[in-house]
Amino acid sequence: MLTAVATAPDLSFVASPAAEDPDHALARRACAGEVAAFEALYRRHAGRVHGTIARLLGGRSGQTEELAQDAFVRAWQALPRYRFESAFSTWLHRVAVNTALMALRAARARPREDEDEIAMERASIPDSAGHATALAMDLERAVATLPPRARAVLVLHDVEGWTHEDIAAELGMAVGSSKAQLHRARGLLRAKLGA
Repeated sequence: MLTAVATAPDLSFVASPAAEDPDHALARRACAGEVAAFEALYRRHAGRVHGTIARLLGGRSGQTEELAQDAFVRAWQALPRYRFESAFSTWLHRVAVNTALMALRAARARPREDEDEIAMERASIPDSAGHATALAMDLERAVATLPPRARAVLVLHDVEGWTHEDIAAELGMAVGSSKAQLHRARGLLRAKLGA
């Protein structure tokens, strides 16, 4: 006679609970004052923060580097207020975008820089992989020539994935204006890039 042996069911196919997001773990350690944890966050996100700011500024590389550093300083200072409700990268990039937008607002109040200097900076924009491919250069240059508000809406919507509602709130415009600026920016890009 066979006797049944009670065994635990095989649950190896069931996914274990997700481990804590590595960024959250680093952010918690950084909140506790661990500088090395914040340095790790910096290394993980510096490229995207720099790229986002560069696109919002239209390729002013000298100012981009300074503002990227400023964004990380602001993030370090604001880290105790991070509530861990969203991805750390989302929160950090919001800080970076706000830093760039504040610089754009301040720039509107100052006289324009030398056009030759701006053109030289725009000519040296690398793509996200660090390679200056012809297509990426053309696209980056075309984006850099867009009017500031249209460029900001395009970058925030198409690159960063923000909703028109978030863009409108951040830039102080109506949702319809955000949609119109995006349409305008895309049309200008098509014209500049030859459809």
